[in-house]
Amino acid sequence: MAKSMWLLVMFDLPVKSKEQRTRANQYRNLLKDRGFDMVQLSVYCKYYLNGNSSERDIGILKQNVPVNGYVRVLKVADQQWASTLLFKGPRQKKAEAPPEQLTIF
Repeated sequence: MAKSMWLLVMFDLPVKSKEQRTRANQYRNLLKDRGFDMVQLSVYCKYYLNGNSSERDIGILKQNVPVNGYVRVLKVADQQWASTLLFKGPRQKKAEAPPEQLTIF
């Protein structure tokens, strides 16, 4: 069984023309629609209980990269994500925890 993991998507997309801005916004909306959360501007992440299930999202994201856009996708083990250091100003905060699993009654 594949282990849980986080998928980190980092991107620089051209935004000089109106059309480029539209495509960049469409890409951000695609990430949100696929369940990604914004970590920082142009950095999004998503948790996968089973790392193998990330391949479908990777394929969709790859097919939709705007012309001249740069996208980097990084697979991070859950344990690595939990050990990241997060600072807001000089104060350290805890990294995001894996989301709770949905319970159906």
